[in-house]
Amino acid sequence: MSLMDYRYGLLSSVVEDHRKRPLPLGDAPVDSLAVPEVRRDHLWHRGVTACFGKAKLYSFLFLLTIMFLITASYVLTEEKKGLLLTPSPYRIRAIAQPGPFSYNLTSAKYYANIKLVVKTIVSKVDFSSRRVPELKDLVHNEPHMFSVIPRKFLPHIKNPCWYEEHSGNITADPYRKNLYALYSRRFRTVCDYLRKAFREHLYCRGGRCYRLRCLPYFYIIGQPKCGTTDLYDRLKLHPDVRFTTMKEPHWWTRKRFGVVRLSEGFHDRYPVEDYLDLFDLAAHQIQDHLAGNTSRNQRHNIITGEASASTLWDNNAWVYFYDNGTDGEPPFLIQDFVHAVQPDAKFIVMLRDPVERLYSDYLYFSIANKSAEDFHERVSESLQLFEGCLAEFSMRSCVYNTTLNNAMPVRLQVGLYIVYILDWLTVFKRDQILVLRLEDHATNRKYTMHKVFDFLSLGPLTEQKEAEITRSPASNTRRPADKSLGPMLPITKEILRDFYSPFNQKLAKVLNNDSFMWENHAKLM
Repeated sequence: MSLMDYRYGLLSSVVEDHRKRPLPLGDAPVDSLAVPEVRRDHLWHRGVTACFGKAKLYSFLFLLTIMFLITASYVLTEEKKGLLLTPSPYRIRAIAQPGPFSYNLTSAKYYANIKLVVKTIVSKVDFSSRRVPELKDLVHNEPHMFSVIPRKFLPHIKNPCWYEEHSGNITADPYRKNLYALYSRRFRTVCDYLRKAFREHLYCRGGRCYRLRCLPYFYIIGQPKCGTTDLYDRLKLHPDVRFTTMKEPHWWTRKRFGVVRLSEGFHDRYPVEDYLDLFDLAAHQIQDHLAGNTSRNQRHNIITGEASASTLWDNNAWVYFYDNGTDGEPPFLIQDFVHAVQPDAKFIVMLRDPVERLYSDYLYFSIANKSAEDFHERVSESLQLFEGCLAEFSMRSCVYNTTLNNAMPVRLQVGLYIVYILDWLTVFKRDQILVLRLEDHATNRKYTMHKVFDFLSLGPLTEQKEAEITRSPASNTRRPADKSLGPMLPITKEILRDFYSPFNQKLAKVLNNDSFMWENHAKLM
């Protein structure tokens, strides 16, 4: 909820309270014809007085309205806090409005209030199972995607690939309509090479030509500010791994819905062909291996991957496109569609202490006036909004509530890892999802990279290549200006630890690893 919405709600409640207030007995309405003559003059004077009282009330409300408009204009010109789109009011009900209290960090009353908010939230934590949609419903909502991606892939290739008939002019530019090229200079550069190589990589037979199409063998799916960039940078050094031409295409969560930048609203929806084009460079290399190998029985081990850190959690577009949900829960999640086209896909999740993740997220995405105190206020407001949502909706509904996610000044919901992982486990097997901790990766990169290599069934490396992958400096570390702000306030950390604790405990139980409670530096498992 924005400050403008909150103050408008407060003003409305004041007006409504005045309207409902009962009149004193002396102010009850009277019939002037039934009143003796001696009282009419008295009543006239009282009527004049009442008119002046109403005038004062209307003047007061007018001043409040002016103050509200001034405040609103200030808020609207302030830094853009929202990271996600604001949903249509016709697609979702408004979340409940929490009661405000002062952000006096030294106040015992404030401390007690915010602790009570967290206690109320924790008391409503539940991990109920979701209803998995049927395939026919998925196909009905995304018919084009299912018409392009086949049900089976080439058996002698480790990566999921297939031949697609190319019915157009082989001299035409196959990438001229790709929407990724509009916003990615790097992809435009790659397109220049792909155009030149396109014809020679067509497989023609019996008067027909085909192009090799590929989906990723694996996905790095989350979470933001948990080391996914560093993992991506190291893994792409493996000789058998090829990534998309951009680290985070965000196709499953955003681009296929027409979300380019989260502050700009909707654009044209990116068709699945645009997403597949991102793997053409890898597809050409796989095809070259096929052409150079005389044995059709040998399995080709080059694999492709992509690393959109939104894939695990971001379902914020559902409310615009899938409006038949029940009780505020999305009827379809991203993983339902991924599983429908790639039931054997593999996923890597990198997690971090959710308390530290939230502070890092705040430092990275906030632009101006960053401070530990400002972070604390944003956390407090977000917790109140989350509590307000739980007063009306279920836990899952609030986690996926687009209105709430847009209103919270910090992204509390991203750290509720277990909610997302449990929902992914409703469609994928446990051995298809590798969950790592950033803390382990930071202290022993060789350990985590070997877990990744084994998970993806990658071949052995030379000592020199392994050293190149595991010993290079960390990527995407905290900016020097953000480091100078210091850590979060101790009271903020305590509040957040209480909030995330039941979710971490459930995560540790599901993963059978107590280190995911982040209570201490547990040994590597």
